Amino acid sequence: MVPWQQAAASSWADQDSSTLLKSSDCTILEAAAMHKAYQPLKPATNKYLQKKWDQTHYEAHRKKVKEAKPRVDTKGIRTPTHVQLKLKKTQVQEERQAIIDRDNQLLVSRLAGIELSKGLVDHRNEYPERSLNAKRRREELAQVTRENLAIYHRITARESEYRREVWEEDWEKMERRRDDIARYPRGVADKQRSKKSVTFSGGTPGHSQSSFSRTEDDQDETTEED
Repeated sequence: MVPWQQAAASSWADQDSSTLLKSSDCTILEAAAMHKAYQPLKPATNKYLQKKWDQTHYEAHRKKVKEAKPRVDTKGIRTPTHVQLKLKKTQVQEERQAIIDRDNQLLVSRLAGIELSKGLVDHRNEYPERSLNAKRRREELAQVTRENLAIYHRITARESEYRREVWEEDWEKMERRRDDIARYPRGVADKQRSKKSVTFSGGTPGHSQSSFSRTEDDQDETTEED
C-alpha cells in the first residue's frame, strides 16, 4: 500500500472512532438527562439508580405475569368421542342414500327400456268428440230460432201508426188558419222586394253592384206577422 494511502486509511479510522465515541457519549448524556424527569413513588437520593431499579423490578414482574399458569382449570369438560362422531346417524344416512341410489338406478333402467321398445299399449286417442246433451242443445237452438223468426214476422207485418198523408193534411189546415188570421196577405212582402243597382264612386263606369233594400212597410208587416 502506498504511504499516502496508509495515512488516509489511518485518518479515516481515527474519524470513525471519534464519531463512535461521540455517539456513545451523546447516548449516555441523553440517558443521564432523562432520569432527571423521572418521579419515583418514594423519595430517592439518586434518581438515576432508582429508575434503573424500578425498571428492573417492572420487567421481572411482567415476566412472571406472562409465565404464570392458572390454578383453576377453566377448559371445560371434554366431549366424548361417541357424541362427536354420532356413528348411528351416519349409518342411517348411508343406508338411506343407498336406497335412493338403487331406486334411481331402477327408474333409469325402466325409462331406457321404454324408450328403446315400441310399446305394448295403444295410447292413441283418435276418437270423435261426443256430447251427452247434444240433442237437447240442438232442440233448444231450434226453438230459439223459431221464436226469433216469429218476432221478426210480427215486426214486419205491423203497420206504422205515423202516416204522412195525415201530417200533410194537418199542415195544410195550419197554413189556411195562418192565412185567415193574418192582417195582410202572406207572401206579399217577398214580392215587393226591389232590386236596385248602386254605383260606387270608386268603381269603373259600366260596373255596378246590386243590393236589396227593404221598405219600412215591409218591416212593419214582418213585425205584425211575428
